[in-house]
Amino acid sequence: MSTTASPPQSQLSSALARDRLGVAAVVFFVMSAAAPLTVVAGVVPTGLAVTGLTGISIAFIAMAVVLALFAVGYVAMSRHIANAGAFYAYISQGIGRPVGVGAAWLALLAYNCFQIAAYGGFGAIAQPLFKDWFGVDIQWWILALVCWAITAILGVRDVAVNGKVLATLLVAEIILVVVFSFADLFSPSFHASSAPLDLGSLVGAGSGALLAMAITGFVGFEQSVVFSEESRDPRRTVSRATYISIALIALLYGFAAWAMISAAGDDVVGRAGNEGPDLFFNVASDQLGTTAIHLGHALFLTSLIAAMISFHNIISRYTFSLGREGVLPRAFGRTVPGTGAPKNGSLAQSALGLIVLVLYAVMGWDPLVQMFFWGGSAGGIGVLLLITVTSIAVIGYFAKNPTGEDFWHRIGAPVLGTILLLVMSYLALANIATLFGVEPGSTPTWVVPLAYAVIALAGIIWALILRSSRPDVYSGIGLGARSATSAGGGGGGFAAALAGDQGSHS
Repeated sequence: MSTTASPPQSQLSSALARDRLGVAAVVFFVMSAAAPLTVVAGVVPTGLAVTGLTGISIAFIAMAVVLALFAVGYVAMSRHIANAGAFYAYISQGIGRPVGVGAAWLALLAYNCFQIAAYGGFGAIAQPLFKDWFGVDIQWWILALVCWAITAILGVRDVAVNGKVLATLLVAEIILVVVFSFADLFSPSFHASSAPLDLGSLVGAGSGALLAMAITGFVGFEQSVVFSEESRDPRRTVSRATYISIALIALLYGFAAWAMISAAGDDVVGRAGNEGPDLFFNVASDQLGTTAIHLGHALFLTSLIAAMISFHNIISRYTFSLGREGVLPRAFGRTVPGTGAPKNGSLAQSALGLIVLVLYAVMGWDPLVQMFFWGGSAGGIGVLLLITVTSIAVIGYFAKNPTGEDFWHRIGAPVLGTILLLVMSYLALANIATLFGVEPGSTPTWVVPLAYAVIALAGIIWALILRSSRPDVYSGIGLGARSATSAGGGGGGFAAALAGDQGSHS
C-alpha cells in the first residue's frame, strides 16, 4: 500500500487563470469598484444633504488612514495565503472555519447588494437622460437588462478582457472628475473653504453616518487580494495595488469634494438637497458650459457599468472559492477552458441579478430608492463589518503563525486598525437611520443588520454541519490554490500538485 497520503478531495477542484494581471490592471479593478464619478457626484452630495455636515473630505482622508493601517496586516497575510475568497480565507485561517464560512455568506450578500443596486441606479438615472437626449422613453428595467447582459457576457470572459474594459471606462471618469474639480477652482463663486477639512466633523451628531458614507467610496479596495491568484507576482502586485488604490481614492475624492463645496457657495447643503448628483456637474458647468453636464451624465452612467463589472468579478470569485472547496456545490468551482474565468459562479450571479430585476419590474418597486440607494447603503455596512472581522482575523493568524513578518505587520498596525474599525462599525450602526435617510426604528434600520446576522449565523451552522458530516470538506475550508498553509501541514505540496492541474476540471 502506498505511503503517500492523497490530499483531501475537498480542497480544490480547479484553478483560476494565473499570471494575467499586473499592478495597473488590479488597480483598475479596485478603482472601478470604488466608482469615482458615482461617489463624487452621488455619495458626496447625498452626504451633504443627509447629514448637513460638510466635512466629507476629512472623512475620506480619515477612512484612508484607517484602511491603510488595516492593509498593513491584510497585505502581509496575502503573502502567506493566496485565495480568491480573501475575507473568507483569512477569517477561516485567523479565527476559525465556521466564522469564515459565515463571513463568506455575509460577503456574498453585501457584494450582491452593491452589484444589483447598480442595475437599479443605472436604469433609474438613464431613463430620463435617454428621453432628453434621444426623445425616447425607455422603461428603466429595459435599460438595466442591457447592462445586465453586458456584465453577464464579460463575466465569463478572460479576466484580462474585463481589465481592459474597466481601464477604458475608469480613465475617462477620472479625467472628468479632475477636469471638473479644477474648473471649480476658477469659478467666480470659488472661495477656499476649510469646512471640508474640519476635524470637528468627525465627532458629534451624524459623524457615524458621515464615516459610513465615506467607506462606501473605498469599497472595492480589498479586491487587490481577491485577484491574488491571477496576479503575475502576488507578493508585490497585491501590496502595491492596495496602497496605490487607497491613496488615489483618498486624494481624488478629498480634492473633488473640497473643490465642489468651495465653489458651491455658503448654501452648499441646501443646493445638495435640491440638486442632488447634478450639483457636481452644475458647479463645474459655470466654467465648462452645458456640454460638460451632458458628458458628465454619460460618464456617470459608464461609472455605474464599471462598478457592475467589477462587483460581478468579486462575487463570482467568492462563489468559485466556496465551490472548489466543497462548501458550496462543486460545480461552482469550475472555470471556463482557456480563459480561466469562474464560469458557474459568474452565471449564478447573473441569474440572481436577473431574478431581482424581473421582481422589481413586475412589482413596480422604486429602482432608485429601494434598489440603488438602500442596496448601496446596506452593502457598505456589510463590507465595513467584513473588514472589521478580517482585521481581527489578521491578529489571530499571526498569533498562531508569527514567523516571516515583523511586529508592525503582525501586531502593531492590525491592533490599532481593529480598534478604529470597531469604533467606526459602532458609529455606522448607531447612525443607520441617518445613513438610510429614514426615521429611527424604520424597517431598513433593523432589517439590514438582522439580515447580515441571520446569513452569517446560517453560514456558521452549515460549517458545523460539514465538520460532523463531511470532515474532508471541512478540513479544506479557507485553503486556496497557492495557500501556504494546510489542514495537515501539507498544503504547500497540494498547491504545488495543482500547478499542473489548472483547468483540468473545467
